[in-house]
Amino acid sequence: MAELMSKEGNKVEFKASVPAAEVSRAYQQVWAGLSRDVRVPGFRPGKAPKKVLEQRVGAGYVENEVRERLLQVHYPQAARELKLSLVDAEINPSDLKDGQAFDFSVKGETYPEVKLGDWKQAQLSAAAPEITSDVLERTLTDLQDRNATFESVERPAGGNDMVMIEETGEEGGSYPIYLDVAEPHVQEALTGKSKGDDVSINVPAHQHGDHEHPEHTVQVKIMDVRHKQRQELGDEFAKSLNFESLERLRSDLKEELTRRAQQEGEAARREEFIEHLVSGMETNIPGALLTRRRDAMMEEIQSDLSRQGVKWAEYESFMTEQGKLDDFMADLDKNAESRVRRDLALEQLAEDMKVSVSDQEFNQTMLSLAQANNLTAQQLRTQLGPDGLNSYYANILREKALTLALAQLAPKPEAKAAEADAAPEAEAAAPAETAPAEVESDAAPSEEAQTEAPQAEAATEGEQGEDTKSE
Repeated sequence: MAELMSKEGNKVEFKASVPAAEVSRAYQQVWAGLSRDVRVPGFRPGKAPKKVLEQRVGAGYVENEVRERLLQVHYPQAARELKLSLVDAEINPSDLKDGQAFDFSVKGETYPEVKLGDWKQAQLSAAAPEITSDVLERTLTDLQDRNATFESVERPAGGNDMVMIEETGEEGGSYPIYLDVAEPHVQEALTGKSKGDDVSINVPAHQHGDHEHPEHTVQVKIMDVRHKQRQELGDEFAKSLNFESLERLRSDLKEELTRRAQQEGEAARREEFIEHLVSGMETNIPGALLTRRRDAMMEEIQSDLSRQGVKWAEYESFMTEQGKLDDFMADLDKNAESRVRRDLALEQLAEDMKVSVSDQEFNQTMLSLAQANNLTAQQLRTQLGPDGLNSYYANILREKALTLALAQLAPKPEAKAAEADAAPEAEAAAPAETAPAEVESDAAPSEEAQTEAPQAEAATEGEQGEDTKSE
């Protein structure tokens, strides 16, 4: 049970109380875990007295575990009960004793006041790319290329050949060059050359990642020239990918491309709506909120670098030498503000629409996330901590509000016109029950929707033609 004690501007203070029965249950759970996990010489597992267990883990361990467990559950629950979205909070727990109620108070700062524009009249132009016969044919050609073989030939390189080269010098090595996708300067240098030729490749100045490379020359020796052999597009090719026929391959491939195009269109529509929402938003963002988001993003960057074996100090020194540190920090600030604005807009949208997430809904989502990461719900709660749980709840709330808002948006004018034109035919075809006519998109198909149909995915779906889980 939570009670709001004061609210002045963005600053709030509230208190909450945990019933004695829940406190006792938390104690029992902690003691049960210790009895199960702590081995005490001279006692069978689960039979060691509490005093002996406490001597093994140290005085105060049980109370700290119980306190953390109770706060992980009841702090975010109290914030939700009072409909408070906290930027930061200071939690002050009272003394804890088995069999007695546990009280704690919280001082924190809520998100700033936000006013949204009239988003209900937004006209979104984003749509799914159209999967035309040309797109399908290009994707089939791409599949042929991915499954092509290469045979050595005794002639100069050209066309879509693969050229095996050996780079000279101390850091040299052998690797293939595919002429049909190579850089123009590489194509020009290797086209017309034969096995055994020594070739100089003039590489223009360019940037690769964070590194800038000046113009230079690479000396290579052509080890082999291999011609690409595509398998003829027919039933045999389809069977090599575990499809019963070319017709089935075309059908399943089109279905997969259409599914991906729809996902792409939905993602673009969501992004367009969020941009519309943010552009019409009025608010004053506290500097502390931006700093907190910026610091969190910096921690993510440092963690990613650490997983790659790179220390932040080394990376920072490198960027300083390249004169890029200031630009990096400016981009970090810009991205932090962008993320804060998006979150504020979506959270206000949830409030305006009176969207809520029940405890049952939140706990079920937490359980699913825990299972996906091979954790128990309690282990996940411990990892996230009170602030992390509060942030995760806010993420669920934002996503739910966004989904509901998109469903409420009025269709585009051209969609309404298409529905009106299609109505007579629909009524004639099915007078008892009509459905909205589908609107063909005149948007150009994206490169991803056109070509992203890897062999492995196509082959695994095979005869079933089942949808795969999107990224």
